[in-house]
Amino acid sequence: MDMRLLIALPFLLLAACEGGGDPVEQAMRDASAERHAATVKDGEVFGPAHGGDHGSAAGSQAFAASEASMHAKMAAASGATVDQAYVAKMIAHHEGAIEMAEVALAESKDPEIRRMAQAVIDAQTAEIAEMRAWKPAAN
Repeated sequence: MDMRLLIALPFLLLAACEGGGDPVEQAMRDASAERHAATVKDGEVFGPAHGGDHGSAAGSQAFAASEASMHAKMAAASGATVDQAYVAKMIAHHEGAIEMAEVALAESKDPEIRRMAQAVIDAQTAEIAEMRAWKPAAN
C-alpha cells in the first residue's frame, strides 16, 4: 500500500465518523491534520509520531505511548471486507483517541481542555460500542 495513503487513512476515517459538530472540535481536527501533513514529505514519514526525536517538550512526550499504540493497533486491524476493516481500524482509532484524552484529563489543568477530553471519551466510547455491535448486512 502507498505509504501516503496509509498515513492519510486515519484522518480520512476520522473525518468520515466525525463530520460536522462543534467548531472547536473541527478546528482541533484541522490543526491536527495540518501538523500530521507536516510530518509527511514525498511519502516518507518524519517527526515524533513516527519514531523521530520527541525533543524535550513534555507535552509531546506525554502522548508518545498512546500515539504509538494507536498507530500499531490501526496498522494491525483488518477485515475480510472494506466494511469489516473500516470498523476494526476505527475501533483502534477511537481507542487511541480515548487514551490521549485520558492523558489530557490526568495532566491538564485547563478546564476547557478537560471538558473537550471528557467529551472525546464520552463520544468515542459510545461510537466504539456502536461499531462493536455492527453486523454486516445480509447480501
